[in-house]
Amino acid sequence: MLLGLRTTIYAVSDIDAAKAWYTKLVGYAPYFDEPYYVGYSVGGFELGLIPSEDAGADATTYWGTENIAAELARATALGATIESPMRDVGSGVKVAAVIDPFGNRVGLIENPHFKIDS
Repeated sequence: MLLGLRTTIYAVSDIDAAKAWYTKLVGYAPYFDEPYYVGYSVGGFELGLIPSEDAGADATTYWGTENIAAELARATALGATIESPMRDVGSGVKVAAVIDPFGNRVGLIENPHFKIDS
């Protein structure tokens, strides 16, 4: 079951420079800060930065789930194809992406660190 929109991730060529810029943009430091990923909690959503040679490529929006393996299986059973298989990207955060039957990329994320305040 999808839990709602969670995360948009931008690929950046210089993670340190991007972190400095986005910290100024959002007005506060990231809640998650590692060399492989920087995450900001912004209004109940996550803005993420990843270092990549493909900086400026299309952003991926991720829908939250409590069980990414089950959601990935459900999406493929509904006709999606796997674009990026499920993987642990560090600290227990798992991501995957599928292509829906209409050609759209749909990201899935299981992130035990990101909680929405009720």
